[in-house]
Amino acid sequence: MRENADRIRINRKLLEIKPSGIRKFFDLILGREDVISLGVGEPDFPTPWRIREEMIYSLEKGITSYTSNYGIEELRAEISRYYEKFGFSPHPDNVVITAGVSEGFDLALRAVINPGDFVLIPDPCYVSYSPLSILCGARVVSIPTPPEFRLNYELIMEYSRIIEPKVLILNYPANPTGVSYSKKELEEIADAVVENDMIVISDEIYSELSYKFPHRSFASLEGMEDRTIVLNGFSKSFAMTGMRVGYVIAPQDLLDAVLKIHQYSMLCAPVTSQIGAIEALRNGEDELETMKSEYLRRRNFFVRKIGEYLETRKPEGAFYAFPSIRETGMSSEEFAEKLLMEKNVAVVPGNAFGESGEGFIRCAYAVSMDKLREAAERIIEFVSEL
Repeated sequence: MRENADRIRINRKLLEIKPSGIRKFFDLILGREDVISLGVGEPDFPTPWRIREEMIYSLEKGITSYTSNYGIEELRAEISRYYEKFGFSPHPDNVVITAGVSEGFDLALRAVINPGDFVLIPDPCYVSYSPLSILCGARVVSIPTPPEFRLNYELIMEYSRIIEPKVLILNYPANPTGVSYSKKELEEIADAVVENDMIVISDEIYSELSYKFPHRSFASLEGMEDRTIVLNGFSKSFAMTGMRVGYVIAPQDLLDAVLKIHQYSMLCAPVTSQIGAIEALRNGEDELETMKSEYLRRRNFFVRKIGEYLETRKPEGAFYAFPSIRETGMSSEEFAEKLLMEKNVAVVPGNAFGESGEGFIRCAYAVSMDKLREAAERIIEFVSEL
């Protein structure tokens, strides 16, 4: 039987989506020697020993089965207690354990988006927000945030006068800019959320890595618990990236929808990782503070050093700096490619995070201090030679 020449075998929505700009540069460094990568946002610390030990012991005991779709009850109870430090106490029944925040974000979108719904996304933003929204059939509206990279009431209302947004995606401390928000700033954003009757998907994966002020969950604000889907996990704060364990906190109707998709797509997060996560919340505070202090030291060094040559705002959280390279006259991709080829330093071009990221590069300071010093010297040398 002859195939129709017009038949398209691939989901048409996928044809609209570009491959990840982060992965593109990650692939470029494969096989190259002497490359210092500031590209991938992964802690250089191993998972703390007590967490690994607990997971090893669980395997020795033969605990390798499925868990409840919700996740282990003990872990959900620990998360409920843990979130008190961020301003509210969700009931364990309002928590679902996921295979990382990435799965949680996908579940949250699919739970609330109908084809044609408008989604507001601050730009620049993490690379998966827009593509996954498009795959759900959403109409994505990017809100440019330079030069401060801060979302605020006025910006939301400006775009809401043109469209009727259903969902606002919020990430703080933010990847790639390191921007975070005070309680007052969050309350102003919440006012816009109420006025436009929106649902907020609040990605709080970097909640523990807030330097300027303590993190406050968006769901803790007055009237926001019923409007907010909170995403968080263990990859960044507890150096458990490969364990793939995160969680969704949501009001009951939205959580039921999230759980239904999770049941059919993933079933449950890995049991070994969930056991490690319990240990992380019960006894991981000391290691967490040690890692946070080291990230702060690296941030201060890198921003001070690079800031003498490239305009660089001091990140308020996470472990990314976002220097401007506009004065070089090069595009973000051109700068990143030449820096890699000539100085063996890998960074991510800012336009990988949206149009508003053009003219910037993202540098992850989640590498050892020795490598960070060497990378900074190579970047400075590269800029000085231009």
